[in-house]
Amino acid sequence: MLQNREGQKVPKVTFRTRQNNEWQDVPSEKLFGGKKVVVFSLPGAFTPTCSSTHLPGYNELAKTFKENGVDEIVCISVNDTFVMNEWAKDQESENVTLIPDGNGEFTEGMGMLVDKTDLGFGKRSWRYSMLVNDGTIEKMFIEPEEPGDPFKVSDAYTMLNYINPQAAKPKLVSLFTKEGCPFCARAKGMLKELGIDYEEIVLGKNITTRSLRAVTNATTVPQVFIDGHLIGGSEELATYLGAVK
Repeated sequence: MLQNREGQKVPKVTFRTRQNNEWQDVPSEKLFGGKKVVVFSLPGAFTPTCSSTHLPGYNELAKTFKENGVDEIVCISVNDTFVMNEWAKDQESENVTLIPDGNGEFTEGMGMLVDKTDLGFGKRSWRYSMLVNDGTIEKMFIEPEEPGDPFKVSDAYTMLNYINPQAAKPKLVSLFTKEGCPFCARAKGMLKELGIDYEEIVLGKNITTRSLRAVTNATTVPQVFIDGHLIGGSEELATYLGAVK
């Protein structure tokens, strides 16, 4: 039975990290002391749910978390620092601090170290999230103990809803662009000026013109989507942003 440790202190351990090609020890006191930290822990870097949903969700909502009093978002996994560093690059997770718990000491201290030898993983972390205030665990969301890899309560939206149910969620913005396109540059400039984060999909790199036509019924770029709705090109984006200011 996995234990909820709300009200307890986080384990005192030293994380072995690699930064700027040098070893750097990060004590848990430094990671959590005097700060409000959101932590989420998962079975492993580069694994499907962790890469497609868990880490991206917290990375996308990082700005909203900080607007609601969170100082740092930390992802902990029983992986070595080299794996975690490469995963951070692959995921472009600049808004989340990825911490390696290579020996599983922190995870074991949390009572979340589980046996996944049936998958060839050895000892790994159960999936959970928690809010830590100055080293004390305020809230935990622990995935139910059921077969497989449940992902029902440790997601970013569940944590944000606990911190502030009225928190304004960021708009999901994607835009199709092409290198050297001045209208694309204008669209990106307008979004940056308003502090709106976006995902850029580059023709010839991430997608073909045929795919663009299939998705937008257009052949010109940029083509901007906001919250799943096609806004159109840079002129349409300017009109949309002017209307919602």
